[in-house]
This record gives sequence, structure tokens and C-alpha cells, in this order.
Amino acid sequence: MSEPVSFELALAGRNLTIETGKLANQADAAVVVRYGDSVVLVTLCVNKEPGEADFLPLTVDYEERLYAAGKIPGGFIRREGRPTEEAVLTSRLTDRSIRPLLPKQWRRETQVIITVLSTDRENDPDILSVIGASATLSLSSVPFYGPIGAVRIGYINNELVVNPSMASLENSLLDLVVVSTRERVVMIETGAKEVSEDVLLEAIKLAHQTNQQIIDLQERMEGIGKPKESLPPIVENPELASQVASVLGDRLSSALMFSEKAPRDKALDGLRDELLEKLHPAFAKGDILHEFDKAVGSLIRSTVLKDKARVSGRKLDEIRPLSCEVGLLPRVHGSALFTRGETQVLSITTLGPLSMVQRLDSLGLEEEKRFMHHYNFPPFSTGEVKRVGTPGRREIGHGALAEKALSPVVPAEEDFPYAIRVVSEVLSSSGSTSMASTCASSLSLMDAGVPVKKAVAGISIGLVSDEAGNFELLTDIEGIEDNYGDMDFKVAGTADGVTAIQLDTKIKGLTMEIIEGALNRAREARLHILDVMSKAISSSRPELRPFVPRVYKLTVDPEKIGAIIGTGGRTIRSIIDETKTTIDVNDDGRVMVGATDEASAQRAISIIERLTKTVKVGEVYTGRVTRTTSFGAFVELVPGKEGMVHISELANHRVDRVEDVVKVGDEVTVKVIDIDSQGRINLSRRVLLEPDGDSDRSTDHAVRRPPPRSGNDMERGPRYHREPRR
Repeated sequence: MSEPVSFELALAGRNLTIETGKLANQADAAVVVRYGDSVVLVTLCVNKEPGEADFLPLTVDYEERLYAAGKIPGGFIRREGRPTEEAVLTSRLTDRSIRPLLPKQWRRETQVIITVLSTDRENDPDILSVIGASATLSLSSVPFYGPIGAVRIGYINNELVVNPSMASLENSLLDLVVVSTRERVVMIETGAKEVSEDVLLEAIKLAHQTNQQIIDLQERMEGIGKPKESLPPIVENPELASQVASVLGDRLSSALMFSEKAPRDKALDGLRDELLEKLHPAFAKGDILHEFDKAVGSLIRSTVLKDKARVSGRKLDEIRPLSCEVGLLPRVHGSALFTRGETQVLSITTLGPLSMVQRLDSLGLEEEKRFMHHYNFPPFSTGEVKRVGTPGRREIGHGALAEKALSPVVPAEEDFPYAIRVVSEVLSSSGSTSMASTCASSLSLMDAGVPVKKAVAGISIGLVSDEAGNFELLTDIEGIEDNYGDMDFKVAGTADGVTAIQLDTKIKGLTMEIIEGALNRAREARLHILDVMSKAISSSRPELRPFVPRVYKLTVDPEKIGAIIGTGGRTIRSIIDETKTTIDVNDDGRVMVGATDEASAQRAISIIERLTKTVKVGEVYTGRVTRTTSFGAFVELVPGKEGMVHISELANHRVDRVEDVVKVGDEVTVKVIDIDSQGRINLSRRVLLEPDGDSDRSTDHAVRRPPPRSGNDMERGPRYHREPRR
């Protein structure tokens, strides 16, 4: 076992440490990265033999361990199960950072595993994940065009802050993660609260500059790593390339000029089949298909760079035809259809009581999530037959991106006490369905009557570049341009600023010139899309849809919360069962009552108000007799609060036996005449009766005996119990 070696850097007031040689020494490379008290173990292993896959076989797994935050997992088995959404997003973040810097001809299966060992809940381990992956690749035998640095930038009190704490991000207008090499930016992930493009560009420049220190730290590790594997040579076959070009002639250009995906794919499939028929078995099938793919990519790229045009005939900054529609579905709470070219997304909004918020069992500070956006990508959206299963990493990532884009405009819980779920169903895919989901979901929220602050739209900007530094940006890339292009730069926001960015590249990074151009191009497109969206619906509907449960808010004395909940939750369950409502109780005294009709809500509110009302001398109550004694009767004024009517106060005549006037279960009207120093409540029924000493008042209007309860009523209990929120 080699001796442990440690390297340290002071960064933003904390020490960043990378240690190797101590843990997991059977891996091809392993490092422990520490920042503050957050610690991750990052390992890399490589298969000994090359695989047969025709793609880069890289896998990144981010493993959260709740012991890292001093937690025991919830659930029956009390151990970690499937990755959380945050774990999946961090895996994707790390993968997108290192994948462009691995050689395209690398064919040995490579796995990076990040295990979170400790978190101080101040320094997010996601940054350490990227740095650790870069360090392991630098130390391993895998060829790597790194190292890279990763840093988070906040924008707090009009100042850019390097690696702000997780708590301070609550007050930040920006949560920007930038990964870069010495020369270029490789990956960007951003959540923002309508931040301008100018501020974003300055933040990206600061991040890139800061990353140089992290790269310096990793370069100090040179000399302790393993020798790099040699790459297999790229074998060219000029004869095959010549014959492919001869068979295709000018027909490839004609096939690519179809503006619609279906006829274009049909034409390309026909050319591909013809090549196989004419050139196989003289040449290997895989080699023929590879050469055809190269020809398609080369033509698409040369058309952009040389002719300043796109294969579909669109201009470089032209957006495909747009259409928007809201209120499509009759019974849902909100719905919208957004179409851009052949990309089509249907988004549905559902509103529910706050009891439906998502509980999070993760390492972050957030323990529940009130606004949720989910993204589905069924196989029919691309005209394919595939297995339908649970959401994959792509679905989770695209859903989270749209959620991040929309979150800044979602009203606060205090203003709109609902749990909000939006589901985007991709009906047809031909480029940037995540941004289409953002647009459709924004429309759907407004259709539901959610008082969003502003509409949000998104667009994807593509890139075609060459080794000489020439480049062209493409607005609203299609699937084929994404496949053969160099980047997918997604930008979402309102008319006043950016709310989310996600950058994926296939090259070794972007210059600041490209980034600035993409941000400006995205803003122009976003404003155009927002204008089209406003023609479908310009603002949130003033009223909620008829089938949305209404939520009523009231405030009670926090000390009275126990009266609402009752022993073991018995009282709140009985109210829910009786009124058919939902009730959410907060420790600060806020109570939310949800109901499908106002009568039920008002009934529940009335009960809650009685439960929490302070009993005062002189007030009149109608309650049930709970028990009798020789000296009087006890009456429940409000649930859990009783008073006593002395036998002398039961009637306006002499009463020999309490049971001659009232019995257990009778409903009587009484007045509070005294509350003693011990809080005991004394009641009088006599003062409310007419002054007639000779009348028998045992059956007068102040006593009402309820009809006998049926057997079913006696056996019926609360149908369900929802624990109050804490």
C-alpha cells in the first residue's frame, strides 16, 4: 500500500484538501476530497479489456449515505434504497463535466463512484464530486484532457460570492456551478432569480478564474499517478469513403433538406440501406454505417460553417413555428399544449393541500418540496417501440431543469397555500423537449389560476465549430443538429432575466465569446417565445378551476394547537372525517383547511374556531352533557374544555336530582358565570330560562336530546389520519 499523500488549497476562506493513497487502494485511482467538514470518497475503476460498444462507456454514480449528515434513513428497512433525485442530478453534473474530456475512441468501460462520507450541510458535496472525479482521472491510467476545476458562485447583496454556504444560497439571486479547464468552460448549471445576462457573464468569468487555483492544486499531484494507456489509432479507409461518396452523390444533401423529421429519416434510411446493399460484404457493415454517419455529420457542419445555413432550410437564428393552447382537458386543474416545430409537450397542473408536499430524505437542508415538476418521455414521442419503465436519469434531469426554471415565479406558501405538481408529457420529440416543457408548464400554471409572477420560456442554442476557431450558433436546435453539433446550451427565464441554464458540450469547452453570444441569442429567442405564449394566456386566471380544492387559511393561538390535534391526533381525525376536508396545522398557528366545497370548509373552520376559542365570562355556549354527579352536570363547551353547571343553576326551580333535568348526551345552552383561579369554569343554565318557577324545564328549549345513534354510527371511526405538519 502506498503512503498517503495530501494536497491543500485555501479557497474562499476554507481549506480544500485532496488526499490519495489512504483509502480504496485496489481501485485504479481513489481520492478523498474535503472542503470544510464535507468529505467525499471518489474512486475510478477500468475494465481490463476494451468493450465492443461504439460509444464512450463511462458510468458515474453518486452515492449518498445519510450517516454523512447524522441521519438514519426513513422507511421500514432503514437503509438507503434507490438514488434520490439530488443524487441523480449530481451524477449527471459530474458525468457532463468529465465526458467531453475523454477521448472519443476510448472503449474500456470506466466507472466513477462518489461516496459522500460526511457533510457539514454548509459546503455542498456536488462540487467535491466533480473535483474528485477530475483528480482520479488525472491519477488513473485513463487518457484525460484535464484536469478541471469546479466552483459555485452566488449573487448576494449585489456581490458575487465564491462557494457560498448552502444556507446563504437562500438569499442569493444566483446558484451557478461552472466547470472549466485551463482554457475553456466545459459545463454550466444555473438556477437564478431573473438575473441579467451581464451579471451571469461576470459570474462565469469569476468562476473560470477561480477554477485555475483548483487546477493548480491537481497539477501538483503530477508524478504520483499511473502511466496513461495508449489509444488505439484512428483507422481511415479512403477507399470506403470514396465509394460511399460515389453512391450517395448529391442525394444526401437533398435528403437532409426536408424540414420535417419523418420524411428526412425515411430518405436517410433509404440511402443507408442502399449503401449496405451495394457495399456489403465487400466492407464490414459497421464500417459502412460509421462512414455514412461521418458523411451526414460532415455535410450538416459544412453547410452551417460555409453556407451559413441549416440543412432544413432555416436561418441560423430562426425559431421553428410555435403554437400554444391552454385549457385542453376538462377535469384537470390546469393544462397547456406547447408546440415548436415537431417538438410537442402537454403539461398538466395539479393542486393539492400542503399535506401533499414531498418529504425529502436527503443530505441537503431542504426537508420537503412544495413545487414539483415531473417529465415523461414515452417511446411514441420518437416513433419507437421501447420498454416503458421508471424514470431514468434523463427524465429526472430534464424534469429538474424545468422545475428550476419555474421555481422563481411560483408564489410563496403564505400567498398560495397549495402543494403544486406539474407533469410534462412529451408527445413528440425533435429537439429540446426540456425547454418546451418549461414553456408548456408555465402556461399550465397560469391556466390553473396559480398566481405566478411572470411567464417563463426557454430555448436551446446549438454550436458548430472547427479546429481553426470558427463557429456558428444555432437557435432552436433540432434533434439531428444536437446529435451532430457541439453543444446544447439551454437557457430559460422571464422577460426580465434568466432563471435556469444547463450547458452540455461535446468538445473540450467553450470560449467566453461563444458563451456571451449564446446568452444574447437565447434572450432574443426567449422574448419572441414569450410574446407567442402571451397570445394564448397573458396572465394567471383570476379564479381557480372549478375542480381545484379550495384552501382556507386561518390563524390560531399557537398554544391552542394541541386542542385541534387532540390526544394521539383523535380530534383532528374526527374533524377531517366529519367535514370531509383536509387540515394542515403549523407550529406558528397557521391552519390550512382544504375542501371541494365551501360548506364543508366553513364547517371545519367553525369547529376549529370553537376548539381554539378562549372561554370568557358572560359568553353563551351550546354543548353536550358529558357526565353527571349528585351536585351538578358537566358540559363540554368546546372539545376538550368542560364547565360545570351546579344543581342549583340547572333550572329556575328547585331540582332534587340532576337527572330530572339533564342526562348524559343532552345538548344544553349555558352561560359562563365564573372562572376561578384554577381555571375551573362555572356555568348556569338557569339564567337563560324564563322566570317561571312552577314550570317543568327538563324538556324546555334549552335542552335538546339528539336522536339515538345507529349501530353503524357507533362503530364508525376516522377513515384516515394525517399527522399535522411540524
